[in-house]
Amino acid sequence: MEDFFELAGSKFRSRLIVGTGKYKDFAETKRAVEVSGAEIVTVAVRRVNITDPHKENLLDYLDPKKYTILPNTAGCYNADDAVRTCRLAREAGVGKLVKLEVIGDDRTLFPDIPATLDAAKILVKEGFIVLPYITDDPITAKKLEDLGCAAVMPLAAPIGSGLGIRNPYNIRIILEYAKVPVIVDAGVGTASDAAVAMEMGCAGVLMNTAIASAKDPILMAEAMRLGVEAGRKAFLAGRIPKKLYATASSPLDGMLN
Repeated sequence: MEDFFELAGSKFRSRLIVGTGKYKDFAETKRAVEVSGAEIVTVAVRRVNITDPHKENLLDYLDPKKYTILPNTAGCYNADDAVRTCRLAREAGVGKLVKLEVIGDDRTLFPDIPATLDAAKILVKEGFIVLPYITDDPITAKKLEDLGCAAVMPLAAPIGSGLGIRNPYNIRIILEYAKVPVIVDAGVGTASDAAVAMEMGCAGVLMNTAIASAKDPILMAEAMRLGVEAGRKAFLAGRIPKKLYATASSPLDGMLN
């Protein structure tokens, strides 16, 4: 059964989106991406070179014909900087698909929601396909969807924390109301966290630190791929309801007394 992940009219087989920061070098980045099976790869334009052809360039390791490059605005603290970064990526020929990230606090790295809304409005108007990083707030998700964003990306927990999904109830509300893909972004720590997100019905999971900062990034990349695949299959299969008391594994009907 073909189970595609659809995003802004494009179809992807993998529901795992991976970042490219924090690896020891571009060679390790390439290997981890390959093992993860990811088809969408996000790149922090202000931190990883994809715009200067005269310096070592990540795109020499990750072929844009094979991977969809998703430039992100990590490191931006206001709407103007985020919009400028997206324009720079487009001018470098990367494309119109962007992850919008406007940070509001250095300690938690939580997004600045008003600034995110302001930037999204400008970018959508300029023809960008916007994937905004947000808190797990259903109202914010709805506002960004109404602005024309192609997906919403609520955090599971603070960036790089590895805490997993701390508020599954808000994520469930976002999933119930959203008409665009919901992609869990930030806070995943291990494969079981990714599986939980997929079992809830999220369209995808985005992660970087959980793979790049693992003791064995390549092995963790494989684990995350399997976790996402298992969680998605479990969602499609439909889990049994939770019950307080036991239910016999073997039916009792028709047994002889």
